[in-house]
Amino acid sequence: MVTRELINSEIDRLNLDDLDELYKLIRQLSRAKRKTKKKGALARIKQVKVSGPKDLSVNHDRYVICLV
Repeated sequence: MVTRELINSEIDRLNLDDLDELYKLIRQLSRAKRKTKKKGALARIKQVKVSGPKDLSVNHDRYVICLV
């Protein structure tokens, strides 16, 4: 709570023009935070790309134990 009190005391010292500018800055910061939300596990898994031979899905067990 100490940080909040320090910020409030600094805000009390600002004139109206500076308050408008501070408000715009705070809005930009909060919007940027909302846009950069962390993606969930399923969203990250969706982005995984797997590459391999054409018959990987058919002979996956052979590739795991190196028979092919």
